[in-house]
Amino acid sequence: MSARARYGTQQEEIAALVHAVGEAAAVVLSYDENRAVAAMGLNRFGTVGSTRLDWRGAEVVERSSAFDGAQLRELLLRHAPAGETAVVFWGNLAVPSVALDAGLLAAHADTVVECCPEFWVHLMDARLLIEFQDGEGFTVGQVPRTPP
Repeated sequence: MSARARYGTQQEEIAALVHAVGEAAAVVLSYDENRAVAAMGLNRFGTVGSTRLDWRGAEVVERSSAFDGAQLRELLLRHAPAGETAVVFWGNLAVPSVALDAGLLAAHADTVVECCPEFWVHLMDARLLIEFQDGEGFTVGQVPRTPP
C-alpha cells in the first residue's frame, strides 16, 4: 500500500482538535496539499534520525524545555502575527495535516500537544517552524530559503 493510500487514514487522532475549533475553521489537507506545504517549510530541514529536524544551519529563534500546551500557546502568541495561517504536521503521515488560524491553534494548544508525541507547526507568513518532541520541548526557527 502506498503512502498516498495511507495518508489521512487516522483522522480520529485529530478529531478532538477539529471538533474543538469547528470543522469550518480547520482544513484537513489532502495528500497533495500536505506535500506542497511541506516543500515550503518542513522539507527544507535535514533530519536527525527519523523524526527530529537538523537545526544546524537554520536560524533558531527560541528553544524551550517545556513540553505542554501552555508553552505551545505562549510560542504561538509570541511569534504568530494576527491572521497567521498555521499548518500542523504530525509525526505520523497517517494522521492528516491541518491548517487553521494560529490564534485558534493557540486557544486549543493543549489538544494539539495531546494528539501526538511529535509535531511541527509551520507559520506560513512568518516563515517560522515550531518543532515539538515530547519530553524534550520546543524549538522555533526560521524556515531555510532552500532545501538541504
